[in-house]
Amino acid sequence: MRRFILRRMGYAALSLLLLSLTIFLFVRLTGDPTVLLVEPGAAKGDMEAMRARLGLDRSLIVQYGSFMADLARGDLGQSFYYRTPVVELYLSRLPNSLLLAVVAMSFSLLIGIPSGILASVRVNTWWDNAGKLFALLGLSLPSFWTGLLLILFFSVYLGWLPSSGSGTPLHLLMPAFALGWYFAAAHMRLTRSSMLEVLGSEYVKLARLKGLPEALVIAKHAFKNALIPVLTLAGINLVIMVNVAVVVETVFAWPGVGRLLYEGIAFRDFPVVQATVLLGGMMIVVVNLMIDVLYAVIDPRIRYER
Repeated sequence: MRRFILRRMGYAALSLLLLSLTIFLFVRLTGDPTVLLVEPGAAKGDMEAMRARLGLDRSLIVQYGSFMADLARGDLGQSFYYRTPVVELYLSRLPNSLLLAVVAMSFSLLIGIPSGILASVRVNTWWDNAGKLFALLGLSLPSFWTGLLLILFFSVYLGWLPSSGSGTPLHLLMPAFALGWYFAAAHMRLTRSSMLEVLGSEYVKLARLKGLPEALVIAKHAFKNALIPVLTLAGINLVIMVNVAVVVETVFAWPGVGRLLYEGIAFRDFPVVQATVLLGGMMIVVVNLMIDVLYAVIDPRIRYER
């Protein structure tokens, strides 16, 4: 068991190291940030001084070594644009992203799980076909396009909901729907396939032979066992929602981590982009590591595999 956990921790550390190197190199392909930080028409000497002050006049190897040394001390740097520590910026935006992700996840579970159960129980009927259509649309339509349609219909035509910003529950409805629809479709498909697999198992057939009501067979014997992979996916998706809602948060001007990443890219704010991607990747890696360890605790075959 200890060897299994240490091996998984080694994989997690290697993943974060590769992620740090990748994002460090990619942000530097976006251009020179000093062009955006100095006043228009600034002299070349002013740009060189700004570049030296930010540490961008050194070689990439030296910059990466300094970046990793600061990272080992827990220092993610200071924003070029906001002139404040990146950690403070991230933590100030994180509650908004968590709120959006929780509401979007609640929507996706409340819609995806019941529709998946209904589609599996009424397989090959119009209920099942409607569920397949819902899943197809949810997985196919881009979230930004869905968000723009919501703004056009509910904000421009009807005037019921605010089109952007935050502050009230009404500001949360459209971005949560736009973000959660894709995940609702994914949960619906997984719930349907898990339920179909469980409904064909021997213990469910035995429960029906005992004369138990169909509702009890579905709720107690089938649904409880089919829910395990769905909840596993939901846990991972919740972390993903926090970190990949860049498009939705930008469309609705929601002040979260995703919009912070967009601003960092737009302003060529290297520390902001690096910190946001690394902290998001760390959250995903840690959750996956916890799930791997939990699986190993539940199933001995996993922790003893070579």
